[in-house]
Amino acid sequence: MTTQRRRLYTSSNGDKWFLCRERSGGVVVSHEPNPASGGKASQIALSDFLANQNQGPEHQALRQLIAELVDPTHLPSDQQLAGDDVVPARSEQ
Repeated sequence: MTTQRRRLYTSSNGDKWFLCRERSGGVVVSHEPNPASGGKASQIALSDFLANQNQGPEHQALRQLIAELVDPTHLPSDQQLAGDDVVPARSEQ
């Protein structure tokens, strides 16, 4: 189950990609197709998503985010912050 996610990219047709951290600590990329396509949401391992042959704009957006991590003075824009979602974790009893 995903506990946190950050929007990476939204395509012109409405597809969305998110960088997600699962409760287990694992990190995946989630793809949410636009509603009109009728497709189902899917997740892909981070290593597979970043494979060299993957050069789409959603891949470039993640590489840019990673590159910004080396600049500690970088502040995300309001637009980037607006794409972040936090999904509350279920409490286990």
